[in-house]
Amino acid sequence: MKNELENLVALQDLDLMIKELKEVEQLGFEVKSEGSETLKKARKEMIAKIHKPLLGNYERLRKRYKRAIVPIKDDKCLGCFMKLPTYLLTHMKRDEQVITCEGCGRILYWLN
Repeated sequence: MKNELENLVALQDLDLMIKELKEVEQLGFEVKSEGSETLKKARKEMIAKIHKPLLGNYERLRKRYKRAIVPIKDDKCLGCFMKLPTYLLTHMKRDEQVITCEGCGRILYWLN
């Protein structure tokens, strides 16, 4: 599960960079198409590494939130700042499954 989360975080970073490039273009600045194409190609490669159900969940969350995947700090979701139940934290520590916040639904990972 750890590799899945790392891939999802990388995918989210790519999506945010692509979005920022579009925003820069909207401001009237020139953006080289090679950079945009490189990011889109990297995104396609990353998508191939992620299981379809997890990717679908990520895409749904991405439409709703700027960040679909957020870290946990001090046993709190840094998306909605809700304190997480102990049983969820136990599952995460064991890397048994990908965990989502009960408050906001975002995918969670440990902040090291």
